[in-house]
Amino acid sequence: MKNDYEPYNDDDNQDISQAQGMENIKEFGQIQIPLYKSDIHCLTITGQVEGHMVLPPNNKTTKYEHVIPQLVAVEENPQIKGLLVILNTVGGDVEAGLAIAEMISSLSKPSVSIVVGGGHSIGASIAVSADYSFIAPSATMTIHPIRLTGLVIGVPQTYEYLDKMQERVVKFVVEHSNISAEKFRELMFRTGELARDIGTVLVGKDAIECGLIDQVGGIKEAIDKMQELKGDKGGILQ
Repeated sequence: MKNDYEPYNDDDNQDISQAQGMENIKEFGQIQIPLYKSDIHCLTITGQVEGHMVLPPNNKTTKYEHVIPQLVAVEENPQIKGLLVILNTVGGDVEAGLAIAEMISSLSKPSVSIVVGGGHSIGASIAVSADYSFIAPSATMTIHPIRLTGLVIGVPQTYEYLDKMQERVVKFVVEHSNISAEKFRELMFRTGELARDIGTVLVGKDAIECGLIDQVGGIKEAIDKMQELKGDKGGILQ
């Protein structure tokens, strides 16, 4: 006869961990992979990067105030050995995107990014902020000049302000990838590729050829690269 007071076994603990993992997905769009003993933290940047302005509730967003504590935890937690960033974003708030990119680039632990679907606008800065970057063969990245509307820091926008912000983006991308400043600006201001607009759409290997992204690949290649950067074989906690 089964004892009603039998203590929890490993299956019970796994059920609890699984429930917590589902809650993390619901609240933050992230888990550790695999769910139980991985030492790789998975950070997803999806939809629109939300910054100082709250977007409508029907917009799919990545809130930078949710991302920043995760990056602090990655740096501080000795059990986490690396960061995997998965991007499928249309871009969004430039300063919020740069804040995320700067934090990723300043981690002492190895980081790898993968662009799947799209890594547009400020998403390009986040993609190149990792130590090594991948893009799926069918994924796209849109490079275009910064566009802003309304007021910024309580003052009307000026050409000088936009120019300085754009230079911040150019400088960051150039410092964290193999693309030259001249080539990146040329992609930004190219005419003829985007209807009624200027900019360039890069598909898969196009991003490799111009030096923006390191390699075409997916999850397997990214995990293999992470293990290489970590300097171990398994990446599983004992």
